[in-house]
Amino acid sequence: MTTSSSERGVSLGMPELPAPSYPDDVRARLETDAREVIARYPDSRSALLPLLHLVQSEEGHVTRTGMRFCADMLGLTTAEVTAVATFYTMYRRRPSGDYQVGVCTNTLCAVMGGDAIFEELQEHLGVGNGETTDDGKVTLEHIECNAACDFAPVVMVNWEFFDNQTPGSAKRLVDDLRAGRPVTPTRGAPLCTFKETARVLAGFPDERDGAVESGGSAGHASLVGLKLAKGEAAPARVVHPRGEAARTEAPHDPSPTEHLSSHDAPQDTSASDPAHPAGPAAEEGE
Repeated sequence: MTTSSSERGVSLGMPELPAPSYPDDVRARLETDAREVIARYPDSRSALLPLLHLVQSEEGHVTRTGMRFCADMLGLTTAEVTAVATFYTMYRRRPSGDYQVGVCTNTLCAVMGGDAIFEELQEHLGVGNGETTDDGKVTLEHIECNAACDFAPVVMVNWEFFDNQTPGSAKRLVDDLRAGRPVTPTRGAPLCTFKETARVLAGFPDERDGAVESGGSAGHASLVGLKLAKGEAAPARVVHPRGEAARTEAPHDPSPTEHLSSHDAPQDTSASDPAHPAGPAAEEGE
């Protein structure tokens, strides 16, 4: 004897309706931009990533309407577009804040205080990972490596760097963002909203004064490593373990097996560790 789905307590529900279209004026504007992007590629399918940034710049996240638009413009199925949009974390799938505040919790940033920064920001803002404050200003998330280990621990806001952070400086940062006070990244372009950032990532020029000219450079440790790789090594720097008296040693040229890094020897931990309050950078104003 067979039983129906209703008898088994299973509700199949109604199938999801197709995504609505953009209003005519919005679609016409996006189509103009999309054609400009698609024309840059010999295979139109290759334009999918920037087109997803384009629709994200419209609503602040990638909606079903946005994915349908991308599929229509590129001759793809919505399933194909969805597969890409759900794979990359830079595409938001739900409404988010004007400022995406990402705290690096990968290995080096974590041990230098990134975990403590993330925990304190969650408590300070009253949100969890991937959640947005009630005023719609800040979305907090922990993220993987920012490729800025020289400046650990690092916080990014809309993909702009805020280096050598502490729990205190990070809390002041989000307070300033929510209050609308000017905030200047440590390096790189001036800060803008997440929607504006998404349009730049779609491949359109950043027309703000001075934005293009702004930029950053590698940290000191990276430059030292580059010199080592080129054979332009400086005299070795001897770092003594905690509690061991310094011995006077004559400088010497490092052998190829030596690795000069400030992280190779025992170091004081981040300001987040009460047992070792000295951190990688002083609080702002000190």
